[in-house]
Amino acid sequence: MNYMLKKTIYNFITGILATSLLISGENLLVDGELHFDNMRQLTFSGENAEAYFSPDGTKLIYQAHDSMEQCDQIFIMDLVSGATKQVSTGGGVTTCSYFEYPNDSKIIYASTYLGGKDCPPKPDYSLGYIWKLYPDYDVFRANSNGTKMERLTSSYGYDAEATYAFDGSKIVYTSISSGDLEVWTMNPDGSNKTQLTEELGYDGGPFFSHDGSKIVWRAYYPKTEEEIADYKDLLKTNAIRPMALQIRIMDAEGKNKKQITHNDAANFGPFFFPDDKRIIFSSNMNDPKKRNFDLYAVDINGENLERITYFDGFDGFPMFSLDGKFIVFASNRNQAKRGDTNIFICEWAD
Repeated sequence: MNYMLKKTIYNFITGILATSLLISGENLLVDGELHFDNMRQLTFSGENAEAYFSPDGTKLIYQAHDSMEQCDQIFIMDLVSGATKQVSTGGGVTTCSYFEYPNDSKIIYASTYLGGKDCPPKPDYSLGYIWKLYPDYDVFRANSNGTKMERLTSSYGYDAEATYAFDGSKIVYTSISSGDLEVWTMNPDGSNKTQLTEELGYDGGPFFSHDGSKIVWRAYYPKTEEEIADYKDLLKTNAIRPMALQIRIMDAEGKNKKQITHNDAANFGPFFFPDDKRIIFSSNMNDPKKRNFDLYAVDINGENLERITYFDGFDGFPMFSLDGKFIVFASNRNQAKRGDTNIFICEWAD
């Protein structure tokens, strides 16, 4: 990134540019958030989540909706101008978008739009709080303006949660095509699909390390007969129950799998620090009621756990810019109305 572009982005983040996106005169930080400087709120209504940087750090791609009648669609925000544009089709529901690396001429995201233009049915909460795994979800690649969509997965069942390797050589994603929820890789054109995990349970939310040698992901493996039966029964209905997800890492080829977190909490949204020596993730480990999610950092060997955020609510889906200067995440802080989740960006301070 050249000096003038860095300066422009820095001016935006620190509030020198007067845009309508910036909150003025309001401190968004919470006591104890020592790694955050010059936080700015980028969205102000609805549910906005999973915001990820473009390779040059000037744009974000994310999913959002602003009413119960709507489904998530994919948007791109220009961090210099503040302009946003919907880049998904508007049909069905979408999730898990990401820019192509090392350039941003393409994007990927999952969508159910080939299964119907309407939002799919909401989960049946008579079974408790569950997540739907809509079988019409497939991973698509498109130009960064949303045109020329290509379908990368076509097997029946859930295919989603896709991200790029930083050199652009592979896409890593979650698929139920083997009969269970596993982590897979494929080439950017959808060829050479390779299964990396095999243990019964949920494997998902994978990201490559910056050097491409490792993958970090979240996993839940039922152990007792009751847990296994509940997991399998729900999977037959294309659903899973939120569970004690643990952060794991493995080599990019699927070898040397290692569990990083060891608790009874839900740990998710892991992302490597720019030096690939630490992982930042979201967890409810410090809330006995398991409702409050904060960001934490840990070494890739599982040591030196550090709490990053202290907001009483949800903080999740963190990502660093490639140069490590900025971090973006989703949070319930400063809600305009109950249920809002918005996107925040700030400088990272070591």
